[in-house]
Amino acid sequence: MTPANAVTLPLSSFRPAHFALEVADKVAIVTLNRPERKNPLTFESYRELTDFFLALQKDEGIKAVVITGAGGNFSSGGDVFEIIGPLVAMDTVDLLKFTRMTGELVKTMRACPQPIIAAIDGICAGAGAIIAMASDMRLGTASTKVAFLFNRVGLAGCDMGACAMLPRIIGQGRAAELLYTGRVLRGEEAERWGFLNRLVPPETVLGEAHALARELADGPTFANAMTKRMLEMEWAMSVESAIEAEAVAQALCMQTEDFARAYHAFAGKSKPVFEGN
Repeated sequence: MTPANAVTLPLSSFRPAHFALEVADKVAIVTLNRPERKNPLTFESYRELTDFFLALQKDEGIKAVVITGAGGNFSSGGDVFEIIGPLVAMDTVDLLKFTRMTGELVKTMRACPQPIIAAIDGICAGAGAIIAMASDMRLGTASTKVAFLFNRVGLAGCDMGACAMLPRIIGQGRAAELLYTGRVLRGEEAERWGFLNRLVPPETVLGEAHALARELADGPTFANAMTKRMLEMEWAMSVESAIEAEAVAQALCMQTEDFARAYHAFAGKSKPVFEGN
């Protein structure tokens, strides 16, 4: 569903004011860029990130995305003074508009066909932890500190899809522990629990995330988009329905030129060069 206030722009003309954006070699790097405050989110950055991921749904040039934070931290979540303070003064109608707006960010991240890789160092808290959660893969460091802090500010853990998505990543009991307590999940434990795909040194976390994104961008990107879509859809399916849906999806992928390219490359004992069609 498109947010009512969304502005869908072609990415060639997208000039974000509230995060840094670099696009090269089919990969977009999104950097949350307020390092002096540990990269908190504002009303404006929520909307702009949502617009960006919405635009990605129609962009054929970008094949993968990396999202990270500047200055040694990922994101401290919603800005205390620019978001939390104003929320205290709002009525129910405006609060619901806000919570639906933040949820749209997760929806657009999951709906865009490109795989999203989070490169996480330092603080990854509140809405920052949600953005990491909503990514397809997460690379972190021993210094990574993930915290779903909603409980600590008097709110429920059911924020921006956390109660639906986090148990699927780390399991129901572990998700319940984090959402009930708001405690910090540190890098090594986060990898052991499956929240982080792997740990890397802080100085290479962005580079390794970018290398992974490049690998995906050079792959069969129509098929990658289908994988992402099916991972999303099959949450609500029975196994029988999922098998049938995957049969249809795979038959479509078998009609792509990339499938034929892979066969001819194998027959010719060479490496396939995928073009995403």
